[in-house]
Amino acid sequence: MIERLPRVRDRRDRLLPGHLRRPVVGAPMAGGPTTPELIAAVGEAGGLGLIGSGYLDAAATREEIDRVRALTDAPFGVNVFLVDRDDSGAALAAAGGPEAVERYSAAIAPVAERLGITIAGRPDFTDFDQAATLASLVAEPVDVVSFTFGIPGRDVVEALQEVGTAVVVTVAGVQDARRAVEAGADWLSVQSAEAGGHRSTTSVGEEPDSVTTVDLVRAVRAALPDVPFVAAGGLSTPEDVAEALRAGADGVQLGTVLLRTPEAGTSALYRAALADPRLTESRPTRCYTGRYARALVNGFVDEFDALAPPAYPHLHVLTGPMRRAATDAGDAEVPPLWAGSRWRAADAYADRPAAEVVVELWDRATGSPSS
Repeated sequence: MIERLPRVRDRRDRLLPGHLRRPVVGAPMAGGPTTPELIAAVGEAGGLGLIGSGYLDAAATREEIDRVRALTDAPFGVNVFLVDRDDSGAALAAAGGPEAVERYSAAIAPVAERLGITIAGRPDFTDFDQAATLASLVAEPVDVVSFTFGIPGRDVVEALQEVGTAVVVTVAGVQDARRAVEAGADWLSVQSAEAGGHRSTTSVGEEPDSVTTVDLVRAVRAALPDVPFVAAGGLSTPEDVAEALRAGADGVQLGTVLLRTPEAGTSALYRAALADPRLTESRPTRCYTGRYARALVNGFVDEFDALAPPAYPHLHVLTGPMRRAATDAGDAEVPPLWAGSRWRAADAYADRPAAEVVVELWDRATGSPSS
């Protein structure tokens, strides 16, 4: 249970997509790409940047918040991974238990050895300091807190709302969208299978579907006609944005198209891979973290995709040192190269300032004069 603080704002004051000058959310790309500079740029363009706190503890999340506030007065938020021990344990048990992780560790050990590192055979479960992070966000509020991988309890939602924070839940289907609204979410991020990186399914063991962003948006809008939401997944051009809006979204979330902006913390290796003509496919895979996430198909994905058990966050912890070592060594065949289904279309925006990308995609999609 989160300790509640005195109410400071009325519900109608909480930030909704329609309050933004441009209802464009900068995806919370955890692990480096989403920097304070990128968040500030999206906010200055009239959108909303989100800190990807997924793999940060409460103290590191607070440091990121302070860094963003030093750069901009624009609204921004924090994304939190809801990692559930019981769900994780059930998925792992169905795959054969901890031994399944040990077998996978043995399978990828030659790659680690080639990179000069040793990996653990049975990594521990972690929820990435979830309770402390949420308590910190209630004690020192931000404009928005969004959730990935789960539906927060009503007590969590109300504690955040009572300090003036808008609660957003990332959903991957109509059923989860209904559950999020029932829990009290102010708005949703509706994320299709076309999105790069992790899909926000609410169960580790859930298999990915192939529903497009436009079809998912239509389905959620039909089911929840009055609920505000943004569309996420494979949106890389003004035409993509316009199509999502016509389907019923109130705004959009951009990720892959921002990866090569100067403000992004994307590594040089990753940036080069996004432009590499030899990489011709992106695919949902759990070979890096144990949970499905869409990545470019490099050598590691090709070899180990079929072997990876549904063991999240165990595989994330297991493969982390190997992924970092490969990046440091300049080996693009090993680390995850997260990318949405239309990453090639994002080539047109490579190396352009993030604010310029946000403005152009939104204004051209809506026929608005840029300002």
